[in-house]
Amino acid sequence: MTGTVATVGTFDGIHRGHQAVLAELVRRARSQGEGQGARGRGVGTSLLITFDPHPLEVVNPSAAPRLLTLPDEKRVLAAALGVERVEVVPFTPELARLGPEEFVRDVLRARFGMQELVLGYDHGFGRGRSGDVELVRRLAREDGFVMDVVPAVKDDGQPISSSLIRTAVAHGDLEFAERGLGRAYSVRGRVERGAGRGRTIGVPTINLASPDPRKLMPPDGVYAVRVILSGKGGAGRGGEAAPGERYGGMMNQGPRPTFGVHARGLEIHLFEFSGDLYDQVVTVEWVRRLRDTQTFPSRQALIDQIERDAVAARTILKG
Repeated sequence: MTGTVATVGTFDGIHRGHQAVLAELVRRARSQGEGQGARGRGVGTSLLITFDPHPLEVVNPSAAPRLLTLPDEKRVLAAALGVERVEVVPFTPELARLGPEEFVRDVLRARFGMQELVLGYDHGFGRGRSGDVELVRRLAREDGFVMDVVPAVKDDGQPISSSLIRTAVAHGDLEFAERGLGRAYSVRGRVERGAGRGRTIGVPTINLASPDPRKLMPPDGVYAVRVILSGKGGAGRGGEAAPGERYGGMMNQGPRPTFGVHARGLEIHLFEFSGDLYDQVVTVEWVRRLRDTQTFPSRQALIDQIERDAVAARTILKG
């Protein structure tokens, strides 16, 4: 049997548990092509079906969480893991009312051509999450598709979950979040023109557009960060920045009270970088929190603190 190998779920965070599911998804799709010989290579397609908005925003808005990964971030992360196709399905009240059998047959099978289904150990879907692994096993037998369940990935004996990682991020426990995610927690954002205050004090910065309000942010403060560039427009370390090039830096997340700016912002000084990144999309990884945001009595006091922050951030990033 050949065709689409699918998995379905919110996959918020694409954490290590999700990565195990996606690794099996990709493995099965590739093995289909290999099984068909040279003429059949690539016949199996790996497909992640996910939702926007988060289902709880529709069925129980007061319980809807802030998101670890926005849809565009989810696409990038899934593609990096080898997933060939990502479908972001609008989660509507009509979709929420579908029973699990209808969801499997009308959505997964009829709409997306699913021939094999890979699920996480605790997956639930359909109206009221009434569709569990055992129900899907029965449907697989009745409808003739292949189904596999990937066991939990654990950290210190506890299954890794999006909810635990959200709690860690919200409380600033970036180390715990990184263990669960298998990577540093990050945000993607577009560089926009700022007021140029950094240049006036010898610390040029890039300013990111405000993230989608659904994105979960760690507590405001000054952070050591790494920034991944999308390519084009930057000149650092000997030429134009290539896609995927990484720079260390420090970021002020939150208000800038010394300048009388009370709106929340993301302002980043990159080390060993010069150039124009305006209108580029970059990925910022939080590494470690250095301090709270604070008001300084003078511009010189601010400059002195920024110099101390830079030393601390460079030390952390080298470690």
